[in-house]
Amino acid sequence: MGHLETYYEWLNSPALSDAERDELLSIEGDEKEIENRFYGPLDFGTAGLRGIMAVGTNRMNVHVIRHVTQSFADVILREHAGASRPRVAICRDTRRNSPEFAQTAARVMAANGIGVLIFDSDRPTPELSFAIREYDCSAGVNITASHNTREYNGYKVYWSDGAQLPPRHAAAIAERMAVNDMFKSVKSIAWNEAIAGGLIDKMGTETDTLFLDNVMGQKCGFTPRADFTLVYTPFHGAGRRLVPDALRRLGVKNIICVREQMIPDGDFPTAASPNPENPESFALAEVLAREHKADVVIGTDPDCDRVAALAPDRDGNYAPITGNQMGVLLLDYIVSARTSAGKMPKHPAVLKSVVSTDMARVVAMSGGVRCYDTFTGFKFLAGKMKELESSRKAKVIFAFEEAIGYMAGDFVRDKDGVTASMLIAEMAAWYRSRGMTLHDALDALYERYGHYAEKTVGIVMPGVDGLRDMARLMARLRADPPGEIAGARVTARRDYKKGVETDTATGETSRLELRGSNMLRFIMEDGAHIVVRPSGTEPKIKVYILAKAGDSASCEEMIGRYARWAETISSFEEQKP
Repeated sequence: MGHLETYYEWLNSPALSDAERDELLSIEGDEKEIENRFYGPLDFGTAGLRGIMAVGTNRMNVHVIRHVTQSFADVILREHAGASRPRVAICRDTRRNSPEFAQTAARVMAANGIGVLIFDSDRPTPELSFAIREYDCSAGVNITASHNTREYNGYKVYWSDGAQLPPRHAAAIAERMAVNDMFKSVKSIAWNEAIAGGLIDKMGTETDTLFLDNVMGQKCGFTPRADFTLVYTPFHGAGRRLVPDALRRLGVKNIICVREQMIPDGDFPTAASPNPENPESFALAEVLAREHKADVVIGTDPDCDRVAALAPDRDGNYAPITGNQMGVLLLDYIVSARTSAGKMPKHPAVLKSVVSTDMARVVAMSGGVRCYDTFTGFKFLAGKMKELESSRKAKVIFAFEEAIGYMAGDFVRDKDGVTASMLIAEMAAWYRSRGMTLHDALDALYERYGHYAEKTVGIVMPGVDGLRDMARLMARLRADPPGEIAGARVTARRDYKKGVETDTATGETSRLELRGSNMLRFIMEDGAHIVVRPSGTEPKIKVYILAKAGDSASCEEMIGRYARWAETISSFEEQKP
């Protein structure tokens, strides 16, 4: 069925409300908008669904939520056939429509005979991962679009281990979605009826307490001094509930919260962006930091799985610390603290994504810790942790990826902005007691291990045309790969989809340990690495530039040169030498 036929099928469906029908009527005759909304369903991957909120098959709305939840319920019931009644945990963030989407999912699960534990309000994503494991749930659903802009929402799925859905189950849900009719195949039950019948139960402060007890179990042992000062912002998101409590439990006396941004609001009205990776997001926090002479500024994204920080630099300005830099700082701090306290487990390991800084490997090895790479995304990091646990090859003490995601301990299997905020505060306070800022600490690590720098360039490609353009770009880079980039020769290239590395001088190929991801890596003669991949959560191509040199100026020169190339990569055919 074409997109116009699907549009009119929706327009005439009795399942639509008057408001939804009026919304569709408002775009009648707008061929491009209809195509963007109805050219196909949102792609269901191992992270679930994410899209712009509007009426349409390629948008996030209650009908799409019902459809995917029915398909997820089918898979859960098939996996638990003959066993006791399965149960799912459901969480949500503070975005527009998140409460309605969460209740919609709960009602469909309950109508299928699946028990539901749903949080009584918004909660951090890592608490859902914890709750799934703590309450022995079969699966979990999180209504969130993480750090995306206000028009987005998402449907994130978890399995019984508390990690994002493994590929096998994601494929099974996608298969069911292809079979189930969007409107006719869905079962649902009234909210009050499900509550009264004991099909839906709520989680609240008792789960918060259990979760925070586990968070505090990751402390490295230093109690901040009374004069240590911290500014915190949740950017109108779920972090406001638990991060300040974790910081108080740590012993931080001076916690200055950005009052305006402690108010939950899915429009994020006081933030330039809800993404803490963007320094401009911290404008209000910086004002407070300067006023109170704060030692560190911490911000968590709307669902509190990611965290970023600012700290005073040599000039006294509050400068951002990148995800790669924070990953290395935390790794060094955790390894040093555990080693000093005699609390390092046997066969310790750290995990990082393949696009994250290689400095972490050097730091880990210097502390006697093994470092493993995975594909981008915490579903892969959590999967590697599970593999190492099962084989008893190693005990993971820390995991991170460059996109400001960190995981410590084994009580969650996803990015954890609550625990990371507590550890960043403890680390900043420890360095403060020695007269150092986090930037001073980073400079000391560079002096010890060498200078590294990284940059990610995002090329936005929205809509149906964007999806086609991204596919064409990746195909072009494979079919006619560059032999030279920004004046430097490519010495090797890796295609992670095929799992093959090619030596450009000899043409010889070798097998990669990692395979199956749509990602390319170009290894340059100057030691830099350039990685290109489509984002799994946003309509963009991401280009990761990783450099190492003898000094910071040389690193920055390399980063700048390759970044200029990356910004024009969409017209790659014009860049060939």
